[in-house]
Amino acid sequence: MKATEAKLLEFIKKSHQFVIPIYQRSYSWSEKECRQLWRDIVRAGSDKNVNAHFIGSIVYIEKGIYQVTSQSPILVIDGQQRLTTISLLIAALADKLDCLPSGNQENLEGFSPRKLRNYYLRNTEEEGEKHYKLILSKTDKESMIAIVDKTDKPRDHSHKIYKNYALFREWLEEERLEVVCMGIAKLIVVDIALSRDQDNPQLIFESMNSTGKELTQADLIRNYILMGLDIKQQTDLYEHFWRPMEINFGQEAYTSEFDGFIRHYLTVKTGRIPRISEVYENFRKYAISMQRKNITMSVIVEDIRKFSKYFCNMALKQEPDMDLQLAFNDIKELRVDVAYPMFLEVYDDYASGILTKEDIIQIVRIVEAYVFRRHICSIPTNSLNKTFAACMKSVDRKRYVESIKAHFILLPSYRRFPDDIEFTSELQTRDIYNNLRKSYWFKKIENYKRKEQVQVGQYTIEHIMPQNPKLSDEWKEEIGSDWKRVQETWLHTIGNLTLTGYNSEYSDKSFRIKRNMENGFRDSPIKLNNSLRNVEKWNENAIKERAKKLSEIALSVWESPKLPDDVLATYHSDSAYSLSNYRYLSPANDSFVEKVRALFDALRKEILAIDSVVTEEYLKQYIAFKAETNFVDVVPQAERLRLSLNMPFAEINDPKQICKDVGNIGKWGNGDVRVVFDDIKNLPYILSLVRQSFERQVKKSIEK
Repeated sequence: MKATEAKLLEFIKKSHQFVIPIYQRSYSWSEKECRQLWRDIVRAGSDKNVNAHFIGSIVYIEKGIYQVTSQSPILVIDGQQRLTTISLLIAALADKLDCLPSGNQENLEGFSPRKLRNYYLRNTEEEGEKHYKLILSKTDKESMIAIVDKTDKPRDHSHKIYKNYALFREWLEEERLEVVCMGIAKLIVVDIALSRDQDNPQLIFESMNSTGKELTQADLIRNYILMGLDIKQQTDLYEHFWRPMEINFGQEAYTSEFDGFIRHYLTVKTGRIPRISEVYENFRKYAISMQRKNITMSVIVEDIRKFSKYFCNMALKQEPDMDLQLAFNDIKELRVDVAYPMFLEVYDDYASGILTKEDIIQIVRIVEAYVFRRHICSIPTNSLNKTFAACMKSVDRKRYVESIKAHFILLPSYRRFPDDIEFTSELQTRDIYNNLRKSYWFKKIENYKRKEQVQVGQYTIEHIMPQNPKLSDEWKEEIGSDWKRVQETWLHTIGNLTLTGYNSEYSDKSFRIKRNMENGFRDSPIKLNNSLRNVEKWNENAIKERAKKLSEIALSVWESPKLPDDVLATYHSDSAYSLSNYRYLSPANDSFVEKVRALFDALRKEILAIDSVVTEEYLKQYIAFKAETNFVDVVPQAERLRLSLNMPFAEINDPKQICKDVGNIGKWGNGDVRVVFDDIKNLPYILSLVRQSFERQVKKSIEK
């Protein structure tokens, strides 16, 4: 590596040509970055005490160390955004100077349109691409050339290139040109030349702390894949796989969604969920591990391309099958991004012919119902990413849909699939009007069993009983003497909400007027209003009755998975042990102790009563009681029960100081806390200790 300080204009002038490799991202500076550069230039040009302004480094590579006096093109590794932006500013400045009288052009300390173009934008004696100082990649190239040559805008032009060029044209109208020229002349860069034989461009690229727009994880991954290959391999991989991905995503989605897609892809391939800020590092490790198995980078990129098509179909509304697109759009509206690792695997099996279209729709609807029911029941969503990431591990591909149903039915504790009773109970009393999912709710419930979908966004939400806290006497009489409580309790619930295109006409009018007026509830084409046509009085009972009916419809819209008991039983984890295997608990054993069995039965009853999610499992040496995992393990002994609480000893609240720290002692059971239960009188206190372990586990589960 060779690094030297250089004036930017001198560096560009002496360099024959800058070429941006195909693996570099497209030009991406926004107005924010351009404005910062502009302010720096104006500040430097306005202040005589500022001799220079550093704007970063230009890192480039060719065969061996070389000087910029060489006629070989410079392959830019880092600094393309600054080079491109400065070139746009110089082009805009040259165009502006064209408009000045010729006598005023040379007075700007040697700046003129001809010199600006011939020193910094063109190689005047060269032809073809060699004619231009800066060769960008993809559509950026044609746009930059058109601006330099002052020709028509290309059909597939770069919006960023033209937008920023226009910004500089606009700002040049507002600033003294001598200030701008002086500021540009003061710009300094660090000229860093790399040797391919001696330097590792990728490592240097990763460690650069240059000014400008931060690289995305996808940028780093693309550079990692392509930078180490020869030009022919780079071109082949980029043109056949990476560029089609960029096109499929589109410029906006590629910037906002591609990092997330790669994260989902890595979750599928590695079984681990990387942090979004560590996607590149995890991909690098994954690629190295695959290459050790003699899987080439070409195969890896081809696989990424395949899965990217699935993702675009699901998340970017590119699915060609309209039934599937409708299902995926609902998932997108629910914002269930954490389910995409699961969906990527499911879609791959669908594309491979393992699943039918009906199968994949059924799986998507199960996930949709699971997420929405949990949302209505206010169950924390923190652990959903792990729930979905682990789901495919339980799939039996010979019983695909059935095994997924079983997985969701058997989810424990705070990962549970809310049952019909819990869901309808919460739905009837929940504030839906102020809920983030209210549009989704109305769309789904209104369009249930409709072939012709109603565009819910064209309507507004109507409160049948008005929101106005100062209800009219007619409304007070309608609701009853307890009208204030009824309004506060039921105002924003599903029973009192509907859709209409006549919200302003309805206003706070009485229920009968809203029902009977022209375009009232009786005339409405909205299905949600069907149940209002024959209601005579709108009070608390009417609201509750309508909420009940809507919640019953909701059970079909967001249907819970169901399996026959005998089928579901095959998915339960079987234990080879039972109480008869424990010598101190079973009368069938010579060592049976009645006192120990009585202690166990009493303790077992209380532990199982802590929460409906608590289960027990019989293991070889102890009985485990679980929520997410073991929170207490019970070891039967000759005169007592020995309990292991699965929590750090430092966290146990034990006023009687009967617990022992066994964190560094070999033992049966889990956790650092041991306590002995040998007297039934101590059951309440023992149970208080057990509850601490259970509640700690539940809290940790919610925080995950």
